[in-house]
Amino acid sequence: MNDNNPKAPLTPLNYEPNRHPDYQDDEIDLRELFGIIWQGKWWIIAITFVFAVGSVIYSLSLPNIYKSEATLAPTEEASGGGLSQMAGQLGGLASLAGVNLGAKPVDKTTIAIEILQSRAFIKSFVEKYNILPELMAVEEWNRQNGLVYNKEIYDPATNEWLREVEPPQEPQPSSWEYAQVFKSNVLSVTRDLEKGLVTLSVNHQSPEVAEQWTTWLISEINNHMRERDIQEARRSLEYLNEELQETALSNMQQVFYQLIEKQTQTIMLANVRPEYIFQVLDPPVVPEQKAKPSRALICIIGTFLGGFLGVGFVLVRNIFRKEENAA
Repeated sequence: MNDNNPKAPLTPLNYEPNRHPDYQDDEIDLRELFGIIWQGKWWIIAITFVFAVGSVIYSLSLPNIYKSEATLAPTEEASGGGLSQMAGQLGGLASLAGVNLGAKPVDKTTIAIEILQSRAFIKSFVEKYNILPELMAVEEWNRQNGLVYNKEIYDPATNEWLREVEPPQEPQPSSWEYAQVFKSNVLSVTRDLEKGLVTLSVNHQSPEVAEQWTTWLISEINNHMRERDIQEARRSLEYLNEELQETALSNMQQVFYQLIEKQTQTIMLANVRPEYIFQVLDPPVVPEQKAKPSRALICIIGTFLGGFLGVGFVLVRNIFRKEENAA
């Protein structure tokens, strides 16, 4: 009789506790990382201190910039109303006479904004008001002495430009050079499409200069657009009068008389409107507070940058040390 041996008891599986090697490695690496940073704390403090002091010195070396701005509203003429609308009503008659006066309203506001930022307009503006030294050679402004020029660039006593440049540049800045500076650092024109308003602002070291240039720019763009439309109207009148003399048809003569009347109205009303394209809603004023730089922000960014670079330097330094020891 074969004895059936009782089954051996099942030994419990020796499950090891659920270990997380990745977690442990990460924990060890994190401790090691903090240890490395703690060992190099003086390097981090020194680099952060250098950057903090440097950012303070840099921020203090920057001149105060003041901004004067004005809020403008396009006039009826600029937005396609007024005389533009009346001319559009005669578009069919003009086309019969062979004259293209533009039946569709022209967005003169967009044209005026583009002209404001054009190199030709800036060149004319700088030359007319003789503001090149104030644009390119001012170092700072203070209430006691007013504008302070950089004597290495410009001598206000002799009106002589002294800067040292390489050809093809000359000591006196060219229109190509100062137009770029004017567009990028001085002039700002923004348009609110929802409200239809235009904001024109000027940045400068002097608050008085910023306010004066803003006023001049508004006046100049209005005058420029007025003269532009007057010249176009006069050219149209010359053409219409020539065509009127050559035609013998009474119907066509009537068309020409109506077109001549409208162009005459354009010239007459343009001459009596000082705010031809832009009407000033909020005039520019002399600012009492600077617009930039934000010295506190510069110092904070510089200090944080120094701290990050200090930590990076300590970690890289530790890696090179390990490689040297391993070798």
